[in-house]
Amino acid sequence: MHSVCTTFAIRKNENVMIIKVIFRTAIALIFRPSEAWKKLKERQKEDAESFLSDFIYPLVGLVTIASFVGILLTRKEFDVQIALKASILSLLSVLGGFFLASYLVNEVWRKIFHRENSFKLCMCFVGYSSSLMYMLNIVLSLLPEFFFLRFFSLYIIYIAWEGAIPYMGITEEEQLKFVGISTVIIILTPIVLELAFGLFMPGLRF
Repeated sequence: MHSVCTTFAIRKNENVMIIKVIFRTAIALIFRPSEAWKKLKERQKEDAESFLSDFIYPLVGLVTIASFVGILLTRKEFDVQIALKASILSLLSVLGGFFLASYLVNEVWRKIFHRENSFKLCMCFVGYSSSLMYMLNIVLSLLPEFFFLRFFSLYIIYIAWEGAIPYMGITEEEQLKFVGISTVIIILTPIVLELAFGLFMPGLRF
């Protein structure tokens, strides 16, 4: 019993540490993107291996939980079924949008900018650039009355701009084109997926 409690406590501490690192990274990318990208570049090889388990999956999990809790707290009626639908739709659109955006950016990376296939690199770039969008999803799920904050998603353009050269190795001549294409993909992909899931999977509508 003591061993089980100890293991649980260790895992709990590890999860807390991961969440702290995630929020620190996201905040750094939002408020100090140039400095943050340079630090991320230094640990780029490590990120390629642990990026999904230590950053994306926990962050998407927080977005999903916030979506579930937000429905329960902000609706007049206490409806767990609606909350579950909202959280599932959020999970599918955010996680699916991340992987689809990563694939599309990698295709752009190869075919338009003629670089070697590097899905992991593009995946990290998309995930880190999307940090603000994920944070906004959490806030707006819990505080939907602040819907106007959604316009701050456009700030992703600046975050991606700051990361294009130091993190992706894009030249200054290619920077505008790369950032323009990649940010359109990053911002629109989860929106399009959410609309598609709502259209083709009516059971998820609420």
